Amino acid sequence: MSGADRRLSPEELHRAFDRDWRSPPGLRSLTAVNHTVIGKRFMMTGFLYFLVGGILAMLIRAQLAIPDSRFMNHEIYHQVFTMHGTVMMFLFAIPVIEGVAFYLIPKLLGARDLAYPRLSAFGYFCYLFGGLLLLGSLLVGAAPDSGWFMYTPLSGARYSPGSGADVWLLGITFVEISAVSAGVELTASILKVRTAGMSLRRMPLFGWYMLVTAMMIVVGFPPLILASILLELERAFGWPFFDVAGGGDPVLWQHLFWLFGHPEVYIIFLPGAAIVSTLIPVFARHPIVGHDWIVASVIATGFISFALWAHHMYAVGIPHLAMVFFSAASLLVAIPTTIQFYAWIATLWAGRPALRLPMLYLFGFLVIFVLGGLTGVMVAVVPFDWQVHDTHFVVAHLHYVLIGGLVFPLLAGAYYWMPHVTGRMPSELLGRWGFWLIFIGFNVTFFVMHLTGLLGMPRRVYTYPEGLGWEWPNLISSIGGFIMSAGFALFIVDLLLHGRYGRRSQPNPWGAGTLEWAMAIPPPSYNVISQPWIGSRHPLQDQPNLEQEMARGEHLLGTPSPGHRETLGVSAISGDPEYVIRLPGPSWLPLLSGLAMAIFFLAFLAKLYWFSLAGLLLALAVMLRWAWINGLRVDSGPVDAGMELHIPLHVSAAEAPGWWGMIVLLVSNGAFFASLLFGYFYLWIVPMRTWPTPQQVDGGLHWSALTLLGVCVGAFSLRRAIIINRHGSTKRAEGWLITSALGGLAGLVGVITLALTEVPAAAGNAYAAITTVLLAYAGFHVLLGGILSAFALLRCRHGYVSPQRDLDLRVISLWWTYTLTVGLLSLAVMHGLPLAMGAS
Repeated sequence: MSGADRRLSPEELHRAFDRDWRSPPGLRSLTAVNHTVIGKRFMMTGFLYFLVGGILAMLIRAQLAIPDSRFMNHEIYHQVFTMHGTVMMFLFAIPVIEGVAFYLIPKLLGARDLAYPRLSAFGYFCYLFGGLLLLGSLLVGAAPDSGWFMYTPLSGARYSPGSGADVWLLGITFVEISAVSAGVELTASILKVRTAGMSLRRMPLFGWYMLVTAMMIVVGFPPLILASILLELERAFGWPFFDVAGGGDPVLWQHLFWLFGHPEVYIIFLPGAAIVSTLIPVFARHPIVGHDWIVASVIATGFISFALWAHHMYAVGIPHLAMVFFSAASLLVAIPTTIQFYAWIATLWAGRPALRLPMLYLFGFLVIFVLGGLTGVMVAVVPFDWQVHDTHFVVAHLHYVLIGGLVFPLLAGAYYWMPHVTGRMPSELLGRWGFWLIFIGFNVTFFVMHLTGLLGMPRRVYTYPEGLGWEWPNLISSIGGFIMSAGFALFIVDLLLHGRYGRRSQPNPWGAGTLEWAMAIPPPSYNVISQPWIGSRHPLQDQPNLEQEMARGEHLLGTPSPGHRETLGVSAISGDPEYVIRLPGPSWLPLLSGLAMAIFFLAFLAKLYWFSLAGLLLALAVMLRWAWINGLRVDSGPVDAGMELHIPLHVSAAEAPGWWGMIVLLVSNGAFFASLLFGYFYLWIVPMRTWPTPQQVDGGLHWSALTLLGVCVGAFSLRRAIIINRHGSTKRAEGWLITSALGGLAGLVGVITLALTEVPAAAGNAYAAITTVLLAYAGFHVLLGGILSAFALLRCRHGYVSPQRDLDLRVISLWWTYTLTVGLLSLAVMHGLPLAMGAS
């Protein structure tokens, strides 16, 4: 840092940084990629969807308030019921969590932005368009009506012949693309985009919670994406994955759905717990008790949550031994949750709690979530679950866990970070009135519903006769629902009024120790003028004058770099600075990519399949353009990051964010592939009715050999290109890239010919359908591998690759390695199954 730069005042530094980081005004604001803007968009859109879901809930309660109600007929009720669950689970809970994380994570970690700003913007547009597709169906009377879980065969073409189920399948898949994008973004950002000195042990608990949540999203959402694709293929083309007549099995849908569905419960709970673990130490005025135990329990929750999906399926006839396993796992997951709960109580006990407005909502969370946890232990026990399965008891339990586990912490967090977002304090009076209406209304609604379920009332019924004892519990629940709605209305009024009339907030009004309060509020576009080098978990409390030093640019990257958006990349474990990341600025490409994907889904919904393929190709073209404009065409030496630290740019680093992003993406891709293999073997082992004889599938070895040869050539040649380029011969590396692309072409020819000539017609039976999907999956990866090799060749010829800058080649090499693994496993399964059947 030069002496001239040191003399810049904080105001001059602010203007210099803001020129590079601010988002464009007007229509061009659609090009914004700043994490603060994208986080706010996710939260605001999610809140609007929440209001829609709340209105649908009140329609349900109005219908069930009295017996033999004619408020809605059964067709409308089933649409309303399905869309209520869909909106709340897919359009509110997960996206709002992502929005909170997008907004807070860089600020808590002392960074200026996330690792992939344009990916965040693309994820938002996928979420927005997918949600509008779902809600639009409700407005035109074509909404899905098979339940938010879409169980087969009810959601199949025979029993749901309209377009409602297609809207659900395509809309949810569109939204899930957004969720996986967010999971990749958050995982890589938390691991690599932090301030200096922030090791994993010094990272705020909110970061730990969101890291585990993001990794659960990455692994947990692909099974539902696969299930949606398979069911849509069955509905559109008659491929029988779930149709018993064709050798399919409807229970496979339940397995795939709950492989996603139960981890999702903890994906929803953990961010709520993250807010609780962040706020309780602040208002207890005492450091969190059992920090390391909380971290261990969060990680344990992430693992165990994937082992209990079938406890939703006790009534479908799964083996008794399996039920014992899933029941034990369901009870076991209560242990890490209890550890966190005891840590919160111990922190409150050890401190001097201040009963401010956010703390009031935290107490509401503690009460409600304990009750939800107790009923969760009850339904984990198989004999009891058999009695209350598909009754309103389960509905009550679900809402106690989800509203208690997420909505109350979100409201606490909203009041806690409201001064950070707007610079103004919320109203204590309106906030307290709103809390008591929500708390009382919630318990009146759902506590009584436990009794309704024990009295035998099934869920998903649109009316009921008199004389069953369900009249007064339903009426009380409906009254409670409207009381709760009044509380949320008061929260909205408070939210709208406080931005204009709320009193100005002081810096760090709650006395917190985390870095989001080290910046001006509302936060500037770049978050911090300089990124601090921290030495503890509570830097604002343990490093006096840190805020002033950061504002004067006395820490890292405190010198403006005109035309560039820069933030630190650090070691994933130690937090030591490794490189400077130059982030992209505003762009139309995320919006264009989202629109291209919208064309694909809408055209598929309209059964314009060739037009939908054109949308997919358009999306690929836009994304290749997106990738093309990244990187440098000249080598760069170390960057002066301040504090006598000189580190390279990320394009020259061994573990740049792009490399980490591909790793995380392939983990998600692997979860999809593992789910596909699970479905393949499930359909082989369970139905055992129309799977073909070995003679029908024992050919095609020569085409399989060509496929494997092409994939091996593609992967090996790409690796050779990396080695040769590192030895200073980029021109020679181009020849190996040509060979890699040709290998991809040969592999694609092999897999297409194999699918067309050796596999029976996909509509004939489940074996042919699932094998076709398996080969299509492998073929897609081979095709994309060849395209990426050709893309890398062009990058080399235009100067984007050099011995120092080989990030493109290393990222594509990861794709080819994964493709080789997929090809080996797919062909081994395809040829190994007939051999196994012949041996039997």
